[in-house]
Amino acid sequence: MTPSAFRSAFPVVVLFLMFVFGWMPAQAAQRGEYVIVSGGPSLHKWENYRKPGEQHDRWWGNFIRPARIRIQQIQAQDPDAYITWMVYRRSFVTRSAEDKRSLTELVNSVRDKFHVHLVWFESGGDVINYLNNGQSRGSMPVCDFEYFGHSNKYCFMFDYSNAVYGSSVAWLHEKELGQIHRGIFTSNAFCKSWGCHTGESMSRAWRKATGIAMIGADGKTDYSNPEEVELSPGGRWTKG
Repeated sequence: MTPSAFRSAFPVVVLFLMFVFGWMPAQAAQRGEYVIVSGGPSLHKWENYRKPGEQHDRWWGNFIRPARIRIQQIQAQDPDAYITWMVYRRSFVTRSAEDKRSLTELVNSVRDKFHVHLVWFESGGDVINYLNNGQSRGSMPVCDFEYFGHSNKYCFMFDYSNAVYGSSVAWLHEKELGQIHRGIFTSNAFCKSWGCHTGESMSRAWRKATGIAMIGADGKTDYSNPEEVELSPGGRWTKG
């Protein structure tokens, strides 16, 4: 190869080597999909059995408003962000009957206003399947995963006190996290559960299964301020 031909081919060779060996700039290598998950509200007919200070989800949008605010924050930081918003559908259908208005349409209106990819789901398996296969993870890894909803130390509870009083029939348990494919996240992915008690066990299981740390609460979280999810007194954020 002549010197002039080598100089012409050099940029192509460099790009090829960068692709093969992963020598990509950090910003390019770490771009990916933001996945926000919202659980559903409880039903008034069950919560009315509780004392006023112990009731959950008197407002249907407990897990919608914080997710919407987080979407706005992401878009302010990254105007080109690709955001998928997963919402547990069945609870909003049943709560719509109680509230006598279509809550699913209100969720759709948030989708339309902020131009996000809305995915209605029905089970923890649906969440895992989307994480694994919702996009081509070779070209679109997950760079952010966040959960807004009820949880305990072992699982996300998508419909707590909706189908059954004081219980859940739709969840994602830490024992199921091994079904999430390794390698679907960017190396610096941000993962956080905004639910109660996740940091007491599930965060560690998440890291063991995925290789990515998850921030979770040691203690309870408080959704009473719709603009900001806060820790209850005595709680703290931990990183699994």
